[in-house]
Amino acid sequence: MAAVLAVGAVTYTGGSTAAYADVRTTTDSRTASDGKQYWVKNHLVTGAVERAAEPGQRKKWLLVWAGDENIADTLVKDVKNLPGSLTGGLGKVVNALPGPDFLAVIDATEGSPSYGKVVNTATVGPLVENEPHHMQYVWHKGDTVYAGALFAAATYAFDVSALPELKLKGISLPTNTLGGSVPDAYWTLKDGTAYGTYMGGPVVPGPYLYANGQTVVGNGFAGSPGALIRFDRDGRVLSQTSAATPQGDNAKLCANLPQLAQPTCANPHGIQAREDLNTLITSDYAEPRNIILDPVKQPSPYLRRPTVRTWDITDRDNPRLRAVSYLQDGPRADPADPLHAESRAVMETTVTNLPGHKGAFAQTMQGGAVHYTPDITAPEPRWVEVFDDGAASKAIFAGNDSNGGGSNGGWIQTSPDDRFLYRAISGRGKGALGPNDPGATGGVYVLNIEKLLAAGTDFKCRIDTLAEAQNGGAEADCPTVAGAVPINAGTPAAGPHWGAYDNFELGEDGFYHETSSPRRLAVSNYFVARSGLDGDHKVNVVKVAPDGKLTVDQDFRDEFSGQVGINFNRRDWPHGAFGNAKPHSELFVVADADVK
Repeated sequence: MAAVLAVGAVTYTGGSTAAYADVRTTTDSRTASDGKQYWVKNHLVTGAVERAAEPGQRKKWLLVWAGDENIADTLVKDVKNLPGSLTGGLGKVVNALPGPDFLAVIDATEGSPSYGKVVNTATVGPLVENEPHHMQYVWHKGDTVYAGALFAAATYAFDVSALPELKLKGISLPTNTLGGSVPDAYWTLKDGTAYGTYMGGPVVPGPYLYANGQTVVGNGFAGSPGALIRFDRDGRVLSQTSAATPQGDNAKLCANLPQLAQPTCANPHGIQAREDLNTLITSDYAEPRNIILDPVKQPSPYLRRPTVRTWDITDRDNPRLRAVSYLQDGPRADPADPLHAESRAVMETTVTNLPGHKGAFAQTMQGGAVHYTPDITAPEPRWVEVFDDGAASKAIFAGNDSNGGGSNGGWIQTSPDDRFLYRAISGRGKGALGPNDPGATGGVYVLNIEKLLAAGTDFKCRIDTLAEAQNGGAEADCPTVAGAVPINAGTPAAGPHWGAYDNFELGEDGFYHETSSPRRLAVSNYFVARSGLDGDHKVNVVKVAPDGKLTVDQDFRDEFSGQVGINFNRRDWPHGAFGNAKPHSELFVVADADVK
């Protein structure tokens, strides 16, 4: 990790725009807490921007937070494929040095002449090697866009009110969040502030005293225990709260390296909230540094977490940890392979939305299962497995088996109307479950959850047999597959990690309005290269029918290759010939003037 941090201090000075005939640049800078200037530099493709400004056509944009690919990313794949050659020709030379990370602004307006074209790359500086990770899950008019830098431990706050051009509202540096490191995801509140999960421990090993009086002993940057951070609209830190419990967590299930006197699983990754219930929920994924220190074989399966945390956020600046819940193993669990038990690696969680519902879902990345609790306000929420990724595997791709273990699931999200549950899975890697394991194709699937939610706290669904894990729950209120689609059919572990729904539709008044029934999703095929799970760096749009059936949008095509999906593996960008980029997360956004 020290080497990663050292590289992260390199700065970027510029590049050419040879592949784009006419690019206009603007720069917006802010002075951070260290007294230095940080900026976002827009590289606006003039022709595309002019077409976007034509009267009578209000635009919808897809923002994609992407990192420059360099030799530190490609080296992992080379090492895993040894014996072999570490040379890669001219393409690898072009991508060898760190370049600028950026927010790509893509025209997502259906029917637009520039549909699918990159109209701006808003590069950030002077930091490179940010490893752009997550933004918030959904954007509403007036929201700041919060974007996390996994390796640089920074949070960027962007003004997107005048898209396709961006401005920088502020940046939180590692010195502003000494109580946590490795920022992951964000949840915006109605007042425009946000909570962020910092998956890693306090920056310096040893005891750390928080402003709220908490004292925890951590094992250092990117270790444990992580924290919950609240930001104002400009990215300034309002509060830091440790996710640890005073007594520690289960010593058998929660490993730490180096070992801590109080073992902890507190490495929050996913985050969502119900402000009307004054409740926030976070899911613990992994002690982050150990996932990238050894991409070939991680030290222990118990570095991946089985826990979900619920918080009382009545006092927004002083969240109180209410409960730590341990997800349960299911019928696939094998004591000889704890990494792929249904409870392992709780990457994401999502809340229900309607006033009559109080439930939430959690998904496991290595465990390959979906868990549910009907009431997140309970003193000790009761979590039950209600679906196994294996039951959707053949619906995604007929050549798959029905084993959900190691599905590498990432994004999970309820629809605003609580009818559907969206799920993106990268797919199982070849050899993940043994030397003869062929792996599995990844993709996107949608579950109908109406009956489950209607049953309230008396729901009956339980995945407690292998038959149910492979075919879906036998109880009448279990979720059912409404739609599924493969991404990179026939190629194991090449599906999407992340996604976002399009929550805007054009009204009769010519303006965009929020909808409770999204008809499109965007998904990205990239995780973290240095973890050993990379991806082909494409972004696709998936159409959602009223009944939940899915189809890949054939019109959302790369402007250079003409293939379906926007390929971030390209030589040239509006900001220069910096080569391949890694698109981790995305958001549908509309300029303030175009949405009501």
